[in-house]
Order: sequence, then C-alpha cells, then structure tokens
Amino acid sequence: MAQEVAKSPMEQNPMREILVEKVVVNIGVGEAGERVKKAATVLERITGAKPVYTTAHKSIREFSVRKGEEIGCKVTLRGPKAEAFLRKAFEAVGNILKRSSIDSMGNFSFGITEHIFIPGIKYDPELGIFGLDVCVRLVRRGARVSLRKLRPHRVGRNHIVSPEEVVRYVTDKFGVRVI
Repeated sequence: MAQEVAKSPMEQNPMREILVEKVVVNIGVGEAGERVKKAATVLERITGAKPVYTTAHKSIREFSVRKGEEIGCKVTLRGPKAEAFLRKAFEAVGNILKRSSIDSMGNFSFGITEHIFIPGIKYDPELGIFGLDVCVRLVRRGARVSLRKLRPHRVGRNHIVSPEEVVRYVTDKFGVRVI
C-alpha cells in the first residue's frame, strides 16, 4: 500500500479555491472629445477587447464637463484573458502591490502611470500616453449566490476572501511582492 500524501485545504475542498472573477481596466480622461477616442483605442490595443465609454454623472462648470458626456472608457476581462493581462500589468508596476490597496472583501486595485510600461506596448505619437487603473475581484466558487437575480443570499464570512489570502494568492500565482 502506498502512503497517502496529506493534501492542503485548497486541494481537499474545491469550494475554497480562489479565482480571479474579473479584472476591470479603466482610463479616465476627464474631458469629452478626441482624447476619449484615443484612450479607447489604447485600451483596445492593450486588452484586445472592445471598451465601453463611461459618462459624467454631473456637470462641473470649472472643468467644462456636462452631465452625460463621455469622459472615459473601461474594459472588463474574465477568465484566461484576465489572468494574462494581470501578469503583464503586474510586470508594468515592477511586481509590487501595496497592502493598502487590498480591501476586506478580496478586491485590490493599482494604477499604471503610463500605458507604455506594459510589456509589448509601443509608444504611438498620434495617440499619446495614458495612465490606467486596474481593479481585480477575487472570489471563491459559489460567490454568485449573492449576485444572482433569483433567490439571492448573503455569502458567509468564511467564504469571503480575506486580505491575508489575497496576499498569499497574489504572491504564489503571480510572483508579486506585497509591501
């Protein structure tokens, strides 16, 4: 009889496995017009997905922004595309993540000051340089119970991804150092 190797808690229960639910990449320009179109082009080149325009919620006279104007764009990535983009995004920030950017629900965000820091992206003088925000949501299987339309329920406290688990997951999976 061969000896059985003790399995880690992650291997014992598949419901404890941590997954990247989605990665949202956002470029906020702050003004309507040609610059938003260029930001959308940049975002499409970086992610390979078609961006959605974001609009102003209220008018701000000092910034010449009117309610309903398109002032930014975003893309939501899921599955293997999300993880592949996340690897490149972490590389753009030097594989470092601040502990203060992790919240208590298993989410974290970070910014990239210039999109040309992302590996494989070259500078195009016609488009210019844009900074972008990357927001990531980590969940366990079964988290959609709280989001579904029919019979939604709360997710238990033990099923929510804790900040310590986020640090462990990001360190193991992506090789990121959390400071």
